[in-house]
Amino acid sequence: MEKREIVGRFAPTPSGRMHLGNAFSAVMAWLAVRSAGGRMILRIEDLDRQRCKPEYICRLIEDLHWLGLDWDGGYGPDIPPSRWQQSRRSEIYETYFEKLKEKQPVYPCFCSRGQLHAAEAPHASDGTPLYSGECRRLTDRQRRLKMREKEPAWRVAVPDEGIFFEDRNCGRVGENLKEECGDFILRRADGVYAYQLAVTVDDALMGVTQVVRGCDLLHSAPRQIWLQRQWGFPQPEYAHLPLLCQPDGRRLSKREKDLDLGALRQKGVGPGQILGLIGFWAGFLEKPQPISARELVPLFSWEKLQHSPHAAGSREEWKIIVKEQELPF
Repeated sequence: MEKREIVGRFAPTPSGRMHLGNAFSAVMAWLAVRSAGGRMILRIEDLDRQRCKPEYICRLIEDLHWLGLDWDGGYGPDIPPSRWQQSRRSEIYETYFEKLKEKQPVYPCFCSRGQLHAAEAPHASDGTPLYSGECRRLTDRQRRLKMREKEPAWRVAVPDEGIFFEDRNCGRVGENLKEECGDFILRRADGVYAYQLAVTVDDALMGVTQVVRGCDLLHSAPRQIWLQRQWGFPQPEYAHLPLLCQPDGRRLSKREKDLDLGALRQKGVGPGQILGLIGFWAGFLEKPQPISARELVPLFSWEKLQHSPHAAGSREEWKIIVKEQELPF
């Protein structure tokens, strides 16, 4: 059997300046591809136009270049944005939305955010409310009446099926779609296609064979694998990374300006220092020391990352703690 070429991707959301956690994921994705002689592409995931700004895209690209990262295809100033920018790909998503409706029950949902959070259903594994299926039980007449009042979101009714896969970093993981995921949204009420649909379609059409990202998205993988099977897409290899957290366990956040690259650069921190810290956290270096992205390539190892001394909690949690005394700036 012929071995597939490894094609990885950066898929940043331009909703603010990159912080150290974003940089950690980007560097690991890049190292995983470059160490295997593969190809890297850049995709801009700007589905939420209210939060995503054009100036943030420019800063993202600037920060990636500053870190010494490059890519072989994808978003660029001379490339049609419809190829690599999600906000410009709605017609493509519409095609696959309609294809899914031919195979699976897809239905309108009129529930407000407040109604969803007030439901007594248990929470899904990623922290979101498990949808009760209320709108799935509406009659055709009830749906027509509600559509006169408001635009609905659209959900897919998931089967009682377990989706399991072998994660390159976390081992065997998965979930039962009906019990742990629930009917998930494919298109929002404002017409914007949801993350799960857009990412699944884009990874397939862009030839992505390896998805390296933070473990906050670990529980998105079963939904995406299920969608891949509905459309006949090949399944990429997944590797979900430790999250960088503050000493109190709080995730780094763009909203709170935690250790963003702009602030660090203003303090005079160089890319070699950032990369040395990332290499140390990942377990590739014995201590933080300035290093270039290219110099990290031969040091990359999934085995070292799995046994990083800075991983806290269980194998499923994979947290790396950002301690002030470890920041050599």
